[in-house]
Amino acid sequence: MATRILIVDDEPNIVKGLKYSLEKDGYQTQSAYDGQEALDLFAQGGFDLILLDVMLPKVDGIEVCQRIRETSEVPIIMLTAKGEDMDKILGLEYGADDYMTKPFNILEVKARIKTILRRVQSHEAAPESVQQAKVIVAGELTCDLDKRMVWAYGKPISLTAKEFDLLQLFVTHKGKVFGREELLELLWKTDFSGDARTVDVHIRRLREKIERNPAQPEFICTSWGVGYYFADK
Repeated sequence: MATRILIVDDEPNIVKGLKYSLEKDGYQTQSAYDGQEALDLFAQGGFDLILLDVMLPKVDGIEVCQRIRETSEVPIIMLTAKGEDMDKILGLEYGADDYMTKPFNILEVKARIKTILRRVQSHEAAPESVQQAKVIVAGELTCDLDKRMVWAYGKPISLTAKEFDLLQLFVTHKGKVFGREELLELLWKTDFSGDARTVDVHIRRLREKIERNPAQPEFICTSWGVGYYFADK
């Protein structure tokens, strides 16, 4: 079955260009021109990836991203005409997997899409024999690496794909300190050209979800001036 991509942008020329190029590569696409239309289409299900503009009529892209993340881990690439770092960080903070700044090169867009889909599909297709231990328990935190599910203090926790990847790296390397640049290289690789603040944002959001008191973390701790590590308790 062909990969289905939802294109969300209020600029018809951008939608037309993306749609034409992606469908030439064998993708199936649907288009939305405002945030509410995007949410309505997404509710019908079946999308494998979303290209989502930040500045949209009715419901802006950040809110669309946030609302989708309440129920789904579908990969989301934010499209923004703004070049300021904080706009990019904000988009990722609300659960996006990557961002691209307009004007963008369609070849780069397709390369990002392929990288993200390859990462998702490789995890789903990995045979059990090469997967790591399925369930890891660390105090009041339980991670099922096969099902990509997390429980903290007896409650199920909803994580974005990137947040889970980050947590999985930590729990499978307890006590190891990872610097920000190292985390960018390991988890974002070639599909995101970000900076260290991106890591800090994801760490903060992950702590808010799994820690009893994010200001005094029990699991993901800070090694000041170096990076982050998972407490080896």
